[in-house]
Amino acid sequence: MSNRLAVIWAGGLLVALGLLFWWATRPAPPTIKGLSFRPVPFSDLDGWAADDHGAAVGAFLRSCERFGKWPGTRGLSGRGGGRAGTGGAGGLARDWVEVCALAVKLPADGRGAARRFFETNFRAVAVSYDGQGRGLFTGYYEPSLRGSRRRQEPYIHPLFGLPDDLVRVDLGAFSDSLAGRHIVGRVRGKNLRPYFERRRIEAGALAGRGLEIVYVDDPVDAFFLQIQGSGRVKLAQGGELRLGYAGRNGRRYYAIGRELIKRGVLDKDTVSMQSIRAWLAANPGEGRAVMDLNPSYIFFRELQGPGPIGALGVALTPGRSIAVDRRLIPLGVPIWLQASHPAAASGEADKPLRRLVLAQDTGGAIKGGVRGDMFWGHGPDAAAIAGRMKHAGTWFLLLPNAVADRL
Repeated sequence: MSNRLAVIWAGGLLVALGLLFWWATRPAPPTIKGLSFRPVPFSDLDGWAADDHGAAVGAFLRSCERFGKWPGTRGLSGRGGGRAGTGGAGGLARDWVEVCALAVKLPADGRGAARRFFETNFRAVAVSYDGQGRGLFTGYYEPSLRGSRRRQEPYIHPLFGLPDDLVRVDLGAFSDSLAGRHIVGRVRGKNLRPYFERRRIEAGALAGRGLEIVYVDDPVDAFFLQIQGSGRVKLAQGGELRLGYAGRNGRRYYAIGRELIKRGVLDKDTVSMQSIRAWLAANPGEGRAVMDLNPSYIFFRELQGPGPIGALGVALTPGRSIAVDRRLIPLGVPIWLQASHPAAASGEADKPLRRLVLAQDTGGAIKGGVRGDMFWGHGPDAAAIAGRMKHAGTWFLLLPNAVADRL
């Protein structure tokens, strides 16, 4: 009896040791900071066959231009993830060389050829974040403002360039666990302190330093320009000035629509950019205080040539570029989006939005693994669509075959 117990005990010990060895040497799970991935066939993508994939090729080639300028070992994902040395969900820049070379050869009007290109060289990967496959999708656009190079009535509200005392610290240089994260501030003595919040800047904290690029006539327009990140200013002196994102003060972004809902001014089911703007215009005094509740502040630079320029460093394509949380979703990759397309005209019904887009921008309010902000371009229709877009949806990364195999 004692011999049998000894055999059972020894067998159990071997099993336990085997489980311990498996646990210590198991492959890294396909997760990145709460993300999970699941390969799916293209036939599972709703509306895939109906899209004009050729219309996305130009935007994809712009991503390829950036990849081609990077070291081959540079990872696309901000925080890495996946197996060590693979660059995370987006792989390494060198993983995209072959597919980018093939994309260059696609015919300009090759709608069917473009679709076959993606189906042959990529795999679709469903994305979930914290166990949820659905998330929020909003829109943004390139607004138009009225302004002057000189401060003169009614152009008295400045838009600033990037201050020279603003410091951006890459925390990944201090610890691998902080890769892809950074903080922004200013040096006071021997200490790094938070940069001025919106309220201080609006009160004149940067006045007299020669940072003013242009003055505009409407503080609400200036506020929404910062939310959009880029725009055009029609100058009183003639001509047009194009502004792009240069940096931010590092303060958290607070959506003032949330504040107006909390106060009972707006309804959460109908709140939009249009309704927020209307309230701010009707309540200028109280509106200024509400805008100051958002401490985040955006600095600009003057753009030459095509634009606006997204966080990837390429010109954005209306209806095909989307802003993502770069900590979680790799910049530059194609994404199949399934959400809703608002109508430009008020009161008209939404339509399904099934489209191949490119992750080419970021935004202060874009946080999470299933969270996107669609760029709609310039003009009244773009503004109307972007202002009304606030819909749930899903998306799928399109990754080169070899990259998808490593997830």
